[in-house]
Amino acid sequence: MTDSAVTALRIDAWRKPGPDHAGTPAPWGGRPPRTTLRCAPGEPEAPAAESVVATAGTTTDGTAGTTAGTLAERKAVADTVATRYAQAGKQEKSEILDQVCAVTGWHRSHARKALLRVARPQAARPPRTGRTKYDADVVAALTFCWKVLDRPAGKRLAPVLPELVPVLRRHGELDISDETAELLMGMSAATIDRRLAEQRQRTVAPKHIRAGSLLRNELPLLNWAEWDHTRPGFMEITVVRHDGDGPRDGCLRTVTVTDIATGWSENRTIRNVNRVPYALDEVARILPFPMLGLDSGNSGSEAEDILLDWCGQRRVTFTHARPTYSGNHHVGQKNWSLLQTIAGDYRYDTTAQLVLLNQIWAALSTLTNYFYPQQHSVPADEDGGPRRKEYDTATPYRRTLRHHEVTAHDKAIVADTYVCLNPADLYRRSMAMTDRLHLMAAGGTDAAHQAALPRARRRAPGAAS
Repeated sequence: MTDSAVTALRIDAWRKPGPDHAGTPAPWGGRPPRTTLRCAPGEPEAPAAESVVATAGTTTDGTAGTTAGTLAERKAVADTVATRYAQAGKQEKSEILDQVCAVTGWHRSHARKALLRVARPQAARPPRTGRTKYDADVVAALTFCWKVLDRPAGKRLAPVLPELVPVLRRHGELDISDETAELLMGMSAATIDRRLAEQRQRTVAPKHIRAGSLLRNELPLLNWAEWDHTRPGFMEITVVRHDGDGPRDGCLRTVTVTDIATGWSENRTIRNVNRVPYALDEVARILPFPMLGLDSGNSGSEAEDILLDWCGQRRVTFTHARPTYSGNHHVGQKNWSLLQTIAGDYRYDTTAQLVLLNQIWAALSTLTNYFYPQQHSVPADEDGGPRRKEYDTATPYRRTLRHHEVTAHDKAIVADTYVCLNPADLYRRSMAMTDRLHLMAAGGTDAAHQAALPRARRRAPGAAS
């Protein structure tokens, strides 16, 4: 609709008396119909049955109507008369409102606000000048922190930034000013996701195995302590083969143990299933709390019988997954986010690969347990109100420190270890060893290279390797 068409159109603002409209009240609330309509200076007066505002559309029966049907047509009506409405007197404004309401179907209050909003001059927004709040230095530092923590979502990254940034600056990994550090530590989860959106699109997600559902059988096979997943020490365990979809005999296996209450996780690679007890003994020595219960995800396998004997000798409660399923919830998440990302779908069966895998687990366990934030659901308050899911986003290290079941001595040990750790260095070392592992698995190394691999060093409890 052009401006000339809008100005030229006329409508019948009031229904003329006729057989179909007898006794119909006027659309302006019962007031008598106007006999004339005042126009702008220099224009002839319009007859009583016509208006100078635009019409468009059709009625419900398909005949020519007197109502502006679309939003654009109603806006054109308001634009046409807004200036004259602002300059008119009280009586003329009332007449203009009557006709605008008849044409657009608006309420008088809404019509008045629409006309005044169009007539009122809009202040131009001043252009933004100077430095933006989050400049390239802040985004670069954010990207570095995001990569060190294995690219978590904004809701997991935002709570840990106030703790991670000072650690990285103390070890010389982040060379940023105090102002940049304050901006980085104060970023919200939504802002983080927006600033990292381009990076996420360029990142190829590794192939994962989906986490399973919670499959614990409530009747334990050995019950030395009442199962309590809110107490540190009740853990889920699974033994994963690295057979690369090939023959099962002769391949390496990785034992994954995850504490349900804190999220603390440890991995150990072994030659065969008979070495599971030795892997558990090593894990039990370095945990910051005693092992109280195991929930096995290898139901019906040879590993479950070995686990049952080990738990019976050490008075550890033992449960297992239902026979119709395999895996369990918390270990399934660890396999999805850590173990399968590092080991992939390769076959591992050599001594050099065994040594290198355990070196990777030593570095990654320290990195994930002390610095990687994890989301745990928080029980909702039984207050009768609407229930909503709430999550606690913290690292396993922080959950261990604040749990009352962990002794002060064990808390002091992990706190002293935390001060000496450099997360960026742990990340670089683990990624370098992972690349070497994949090269070996793909056949890119010879026997001399494998023989030159460093021997595994014995790691002190909770210390970085």
